[in-house]
Amino acid sequence: MKKLLLSFVFASMILANSWANAAADLEVNTPAISAIKASMQKRHNQLSPFYASGAIGLTQDGLIAVKDASAVPLKDRGGLNGLVSAENADRAKLYKEIATGNGHPEWQGDVQNTFAARWIDKAQSGWFYQNAGAWVKK
Repeated sequence: MKKLLLSFVFASMILANSWANAAADLEVNTPAISAIKASMQKRHNQLSPFYASGAIGLTQDGLIAVKDASAVPLKDRGGLNGLVSAENADRAKLYKEIATGNGHPEWQGDVQNTFAARWIDKAQSGWFYQNAGAWVKK
């Protein structure tokens, strides 16, 4: 009985410790994360008009996509595609660095899912986001 009780206590301690450590610190900061955030912030000013016009939107997987290329003059579409690619590359790096900064690189998918919901929640009124694959205007 004593052995069983000790096993139960030990298992409970491990479980409690796992639960306490299960939540990622999404505000973790490293030099790499700071550089990525600065790059994204600088690019945001260029992307903002495209969000507002409905040309781009937030995807349900924490990235962005061109939603309506026809909302952008043909001469500017290449530049927009470059901005979207650069933004998505930074977002992927950000998710990876946050997971790594928490000492759990295997959490990258969970970090990305959490940010996907955050980006959509914080999107400005009038911006588009994906919901079950369909574009929805906030």
